[in-house]
Formats: sequence, structure tokens, C-alpha cells
Amino acid sequence: MPAPARPISPLVKFVLELGPLGAFFLANARPQLFAPLPGAAAPALAPQQAGIFVATAVFMAATVAALAIHYALVRKLPLMPLVSAVVVLVFGGLTLALRDDHFIKLKPTIVNGLFGVTLLGGLACGRSLLHVALDTMIRMTDEGWRRLTLRWGVFFLVLALLNEIVWRNFSTDAWVNFKVFGIMPLTLLFALAQTPLLIRYALPEGESEPQKDSGSLIE
Repeated sequence: MPAPARPISPLVKFVLELGPLGAFFLANARPQLFAPLPGAAAPALAPQQAGIFVATAVFMAATVAALAIHYALVRKLPLMPLVSAVVVLVFGGLTLALRDDHFIKLKPTIVNGLFGVTLLGGLACGRSLLHVALDTMIRMTDEGWRRLTLRWGVFFLVLALLNEIVWRNFSTDAWVNFKVFGIMPLTLLFALAQTPLLIRYALPEGESEPQKDSGSLIE
């Protein structure tokens, strides 16, 4: 029987999620600071061209490091960051191998679109998959989870659409700013906006919460 998961501080969890984004932004703005780390990630490129490629290499390394630290702290990997990390490594690797930054720009579209379609598809099949995906202590009724899953599913699809609009119509630096200073704040604001729903559908004391599939987390 696997050992129970260790608790993790919300602040530490936030830093682990935000750290790779911060490294990505800094490496794009100041690629020369990270040149020794990626090695040959962007050889023979002018500084104005090298930023996104160095940033991609740094982002990949920081993402793996954040997952490793998370696992070392709690002995399990949360599902959504794990899926995101896999897409980062695949599309980041294609970006560096083919010297084409379109791949890393597509990553938020792929990840958010995948999450949105999965959540809404689960609802269509009668399952509230958000309860499975979230590593959280939220306790709500089945109806609460259905409503919250619907909202997050639509929100993820909106983020995917926004990413497509930005990267296809604006400069690389503008897209990086949107990825770092747009997607994360929008997500935090949306999460805070769900507080009334969480309160309304919170389970009364002593009532058991809906069953969650324990096999959804990688341990």
C-alpha cells in the first residue's frame, strides 16, 4: 500500500508553478545570462533571434526541476502539471531541433485545449473530472463539482483561443509577455471568481465527499 501523500505548502506549490515561467521570461529578455546553460541551444543566432530558443531550453530545464522538487517533497506528481510538462518537453524539443518557435508558441493552445476538451468531454459522459485532476482539499457536492468543471472547461478553451490570437498576430516578445503576465493572472482571477460557487456547494460538516479515483495521480 503506497504511503500517504505529504502535505505541501500553498506558497511552495505556487513558487514551483511560477518559477519556470519566471525563468522563461528572464531568458527571453536576457538570453546572454543563460547562454552557458543551454549550450548549443541557439548557436550562430543573433541576440534578437536567440532569446526565444534560449528561453525554451531554460523553460524545459526549469519545468523538469520543478516537477522533481515537487516529487521530492510529496512523493507524487500532480496530473495537470505533469501533462503540461510532457507537452513542454515535446514541443520545446521540436522548437530547438527544428529552430522553429511556432512549436513552443503552440504549447499553451495544446495544453489548455486538451484540458478544456477533457473536462467538457468528461461532463458529457457524466463524470466531473476536475475532482480527479485537482490536488486539493476542496469538499463539494456532486452538483458543485459539475458546475465548477463546466466553468473551468470553458475557461481553458478560452485561454487556448486567446493564445492563438496573440501568437498569430503579435511579436514573439508580446507573446512571451502574454504567456507570463496574461495567462497566469487571468487564471488566478478566474479561480478567485469561483469562490461564491465553492461556498454555495460546500459539503456540510460530517457529510462524505464524492468518491475520487485515486489512480489519477502519478505516485
